Amino acid sequence: MKLRRLTGLERDKIENELKELLDRIAELKSILASEEKVLQIIKDELKEIKDKYSDERRTSIDLTAIDYIEDESLIPVENILLTLTHNGYVKRLTSDTYRTQNRGGVGIKGMTTNEEDFAEYMLNLTSHDYVLFFSNKGKVYRVKGYEIPEFSRQSKGLPIINLLPLEKEEKITSMLKVEKEEKNKYIVFGTQTGLIKKTNIEEFDSIRANGKIAITLKENDQLISVKKSSGEDEILMASSNGRMIRFNENELRPLGRTASGVKGLDVSGGICVGMEVSTKNSDILVVTENGYGKKTKIDEYRLTHRGSKGVKALNITSKNGNIVTFKIIDEEADLLIITNSGIVIRLPLEQVSTTGRVAQGVKLINLKDDQKLSTVAIINKEDENDSDSPTDESVIEKED
Repeated sequence: MKLRRLTGLERDKIENELKELLDRIAELKSILASEEKVLQIIKDELKEIKDKYSDERRTSIDLTAIDYIEDESLIPVENILLTLTHNGYVKRLTSDTYRTQNRGGVGIKGMTTNEEDFAEYMLNLTSHDYVLFFSNKGKVYRVKGYEIPEFSRQSKGLPIINLLPLEKEEKITSMLKVEKEEKNKYIVFGTQTGLIKKTNIEEFDSIRANGKIAITLKENDQLISVKKSSGEDEILMASSNGRMIRFNENELRPLGRTASGVKGLDVSGGICVGMEVSTKNSDILVVTENGYGKKTKIDEYRLTHRGSKGVKALNITSKNGNIVTFKIIDEEADLLIITNSGIVIRLPLEQVSTTGRVAQGVKLINLKDDQKLSTVAIINKEDENDSDSPTDESVIEKED
């Protein structure tokens, strides 16, 4: 092919491309000049996309309250058990850590302690409940249950001074749970010298990180017990020398946080070992320092008036010892007993005999090596399938 013919072919090709471009330009200009043509093209393209991708949606969009999720919402709600030792070590456990034994068992090792320390206070609650810590100085601190570190059964736990800004010689003497929808109206305070006070629970809704005054104490007095009340309950207080008083709560008028309280029990040379708030038809559990205890119907303690000595609650002998504490109990619960050497035993409350007001009680735990009973706690009853038989060797844990 001659060079002239090749040049002619290239020219034809360029002219054809030019003609196509001019036609395309004319078409686009006409589209831009007509809104109707623009909308029609959009419709056609959308219809084409619909025909191509119009299958069922493969994922779902959940429009729940995402904007309201907080860090706390990611923490599960579970039953927990808080323990606080005499020397101020606190820890969180799951409530099924201690398994049921029968009355008279030797218990299992609850934590690693020395001669100067032992588990003193225990509280059963959920991880999202508030915990109010009340000190012997009359101050109150508040934390959430899940904010307390979790440790193993044998661990001592975290020094509470690392959790709360306690002052010198200040010690936690009571723990109280406050639920999200609290039904009780008041908090009742009992002191070692027998003073008592009740304060509206709403006054403790806002507590600073460094604590808040809960009760103003007189010289040589300490706060020993704190309970919630409805305003229509009965108050019981007991002294170490074996006497107990029971009176109507309406004998107490509400006082402010900084008030000192009024006389509740005439301790007569002893000390007040506890204060409880009760409804009618309750049972009273009395426990002594030598491991004896008994249940008594509350009606056996006749109603008296605030400020008196009360009535005899226990026949104290060298065998059973002085009263250590007393509790309002429910038959559908378990009793957790702690000694001053850290030994813990859990037993069903139905195994504790119901006796008269002046009886000595029955042995709840075999104390060895001059041990003394420190405190008790009432916790929810566990399933029967989780209970140990009295001869099951798994309930006795040997120390190294």
